[in-house]
Amino acid sequence: QVQVVESGGGLVQAGGSLRLSCTASGLSFADFSMGWFREAPGKQREGVSCVTRSGGIPYYADSVKGRFTISRDNAKNTVYLQMDSLKPEDTAMYYCAVRWNRGPRLDPSSYVHWGQGTQVTVSS
Repeated sequence: QVQVVESGGGLVQAGGSLRLSCTASGLSFADFSMGWFREAPGKQREGVSCVTRSGGIPYYADSVKGRFTISRDNAKNTVYLQMDSLKPEDTAMYYCAVRWNRGPRLDPSSYVHWGQGTQVTVSS
């Protein structure tokens, strides 16, 4: 049974930083690309970033380019999202998931095995 668990969220002031972690078990982690998504109240879930199996190629939504950095440690079955220069509009529940098909890289429909999420709140 695949389990995905996110952690690292919290309350931070605008301009601050947070590092999210996502650990997956029950699968051959290194065989899958991984993605981070977020969902703000009243808005649809949106793709934030994803990374290829080896970690060599990251992809970012335009809204976070230059501020967020995705990485992974396959030995630890963990993917990270370093978030810097946070803005109030980054406030959302952040989710991690496993990419299962060749659909659009930052489209939620391309992913399965969602975690419960971790809340990020950025105060102004």
